[in-house]
Amino acid sequence: MSFVQHSIAVLRSRGYKVTKPRKEVLQAVERATVPVSPYDIGRMMERRGKHLDHVTIYRVLDLLCSLNLVHKVLSRGGFVKCGLLDRPGCHRFLVCRQCGELQEFSDEALCYQESQIARNLGFQPEHHLTESSGLCRRCR
Repeated sequence: MSFVQHSIAVLRSRGYKVTKPRKEVLQAVERATVPVSPYDIGRMMERRGKHLDHVTIYRVLDLLCSLNLVHKVLSRGGFVKCGLLDRPGCHRFLVCRQCGELQEFSDEALCYQESQIARNLGFQPEHHLTESSGLCRRCR
């Protein structure tokens, strides 16, 4: 099952409509080989003769992030499709500072530990965002 097909199934299973803008953004993110900004997505769509305003693209990306279908890579200022789909645990990225390679992983124990630390400090965590920057195997 492709990323877009999986995402459509998730949207439907969670009670969301599969609108044309949502499909267009999913297809753009699926085609991207690097993290893409909403403006990048808009340009990609315009090259294909389609148009979505940036507010709509941002809203779609927010929804897709909340469903763990797309992730924002903070250090790169863009969004990528989830490469782990339904794998449990918080999804994390290792980002090579030299070549920009992204490696996604998940770890349930790490997610639990971070949530526990937050609760011990009187904080109720809702979402975890973590990236590690360094050198990948090739650049090292």
